[in-house]
Amino acid sequence: MLASMLILGVIDNFIVVMAEVISLWQMYVIRLLISIPVVFVVARLLGQRFLPVNWWPVLLRSFLFASAMLFYFASLAFLPIAQSLAGLFTSPIIVVTITALFLRERIGVFRIGAVIAGFLGTLVVLEVSPSSFSPLVIVPVIGGVLYALNAVITRRMCGGESTCTLLAGTMGMQGVLGLVGLLAIAVFGVEEISGPLAFVTRGWVWPMEGVSLLLVGHVLFSIVGVFCLTRAYQLGEASYVAVFEYSIMVFGPAFAFVWFGQSLSAVQMAGVALIIVAGSVIALRSRQS
Repeated sequence: MLASMLILGVIDNFIVVMAEVISLWQMYVIRLLISIPVVFVVARLLGQRFLPVNWWPVLLRSFLFASAMLFYFASLAFLPIAQSLAGLFTSPIIVVTITALFLRERIGVFRIGAVIAGFLGTLVVLEVSPSSFSPLVIVPVIGGVLYALNAVITRRMCGGESTCTLLAGTMGMQGVLGLVGLLAIAVFGVEEISGPLAFVTRGWVWPMEGVSLLLVGHVLFSIVGVFCLTRAYQLGEASYVAVFEYSIMVFGPAFAFVWFGQSLSAVQMAGVALIIVAGSVIALRSRQS
């Protein structure tokens, strides 16, 4: 799990570089073209199923996961990675909320407290205040909601699927969403918005001026990172593994500081710590319940 979080925390920093040249939709399509053959070969080598046992749960899970990453990747074009991760990692808070409100499971005082603490930590890191609120900070939070729904579906409906099946489903659905986005831009004549938002309003770009190798490397390391992440949850106790998932909130911002000069205020670092503690409490208390 730590290896997975280190890989993903480092490579996601380079989204902002690719966002200056290509589009998010193009990136998703290329991820499909590269990843599906690779995952197919890995599945054969490991003796794992490539196609799903149950198609509809895997398709739903893949759609939620791919959509969550869509919002997360989009936010990296205009937010520091620490803020994008803070929005994405609202997911444990949302999972607990779904569990309590819709699945009617008892959550207890510790997880209620952790939800409140995690929510406050998210507000601190995203710098949400009446005087300086930007609607753009909501983008990674939407990703967090979708990621939470994905977690619920994975836990309840995809337990019998192989690691390669779930990985192929995710990458395949990303390609589908990428094609839909490119088609919508072409059909409706969407004009490219200058600045960071060009990442989501830009169509297909060719040649990819200096980011081709970076994109290929990002896809290949993403396959390794997501495979390790999925495998960790399959092999280990989910509640304990989930605690280590929060290490990405250290690895990602640390690399961003060293390589890109992105920094956090002392208050924001305290918010990150609050999110990590809250998420760990939620994970461990979930196991006990």
